[in-house]
Amino acid sequence: MVGESQLLVENLNAVRRDQDRTVWELTLEFDETVDNTLIERIDGLPDTRVIGKSDRVFDRHRGGKIQTVAKVPLNSVQQLRDIYTPGVARVCLSIRDDISLARQYTNIANTVAVITNGTAILGLGNIGPLAGLPVMEGKAALFWHLAGISGVPILIDETDPHRIIEIIAAIAGGFGAIQLEDIAAPACFTIEEELRRRLDRPVLHDDQDATAVVTLAALLQATRQVGKRLDDCVVGQIGLGAAGIGIARLLLRKGVRDLLGADVDEAAFPRLEALGGRRSTLEEIMRTADIVVATTGRRGLIPPESVRAGQIVLALSNPDPEIEPVVAIAHGAAVAADGKSVNNVGGFPGLFRGALDADASRFSAAMLIAAAETLASRAPEGQLVPDPLDLASHRAVAAAVRAAVG
Repeated sequence: MVGESQLLVENLNAVRRDQDRTVWELTLEFDETVDNTLIERIDGLPDTRVIGKSDRVFDRHRGGKIQTVAKVPLNSVQQLRDIYTPGVARVCLSIRDDISLARQYTNIANTVAVITNGTAILGLGNIGPLAGLPVMEGKAALFWHLAGISGVPILIDETDPHRIIEIIAAIAGGFGAIQLEDIAAPACFTIEEELRRRLDRPVLHDDQDATAVVTLAALLQATRQVGKRLDDCVVGQIGLGAAGIGIARLLLRKGVRDLLGADVDEAAFPRLEALGGRRSTLEEIMRTADIVVATTGRRGLIPPESVRAGQIVLALSNPDPEIEPVVAIAHGAAVAADGKSVNNVGGFPGLFRGALDADASRFSAAMLIAAAETLASRAPEGQLVPDPLDLASHRAVAAAVRAAVG
């Protein structure tokens, strides 16, 4: 019955044997297309009884994924008086007189605000800030595990970019850096640009900049694998939203000379052209580009028959790519990958760790390129980027970013 439903069996485990019955634990990969009556139908079989079920993903989110904990002990009245009143007053007054002491006597140099208004959550679109909170908690958990950074989720129930700018600017003083997350284009461009102008601390829009870093790393490695130079390739960027523009901008700064862009929204082209790219169409890109990068959020957008022999194809939309890598390879692509393997999680922890450690006031193109080159250099044989859980790679990215601060 599971097989007839075309489900992937992730794990099958015989838990125990009781006389003439065996208790099996069956782990299945579900998605929205699965018939929800499967469990009931299995339970209805003459020799089978379902004794329990759970959803692993929801189980891991239950109660939230992060918490705030103290770094210092609190076991005596003296400790209480030192870390709170009256002792804390002396530290407050010291910072009042010399604000640089905040980096030494607070956690500000190790804290990043993870901010969203919920208008472009993953591939789900505008689902609102509260529905996006699980993503922000996930980013905070990754910050801690991969870079030792305290990420603080902040939800802003606002869509006007100028009001969002004012809100973030008003609270920025409590954080060492600002990560903008899942804010839809074109507002995200205005927000990032103005905050970078106004604030004296690093601001990075993850969907634009961290995605661009990992994409550049993957392309540096992919072109090495096929014996080409990235700056000699014609690059086609399909989708000119936050990720697409971020990728185009960084590739052009890295030296790509011919970059084509396609989008269904005519308003996206002026920004591409201002960067130095050329407007195009999906059909022209598939026909002429050596490298194709897609960030449209539209599953199956790229027709398999349009893939040319020898192309490099990165279909990066999550959770479903514009073309499955195995399909692209089967139709002639030399290298193909999706957003599960080429994902911004490989970039943002090290980017922020390096910027915070260097006490940088902003992210520069040099810092982003240094991060991408480091990731590419650490990719295992046959892979485009390192394992995202490779802590040494995140440390290497942080070191490269720190060294690139001018």
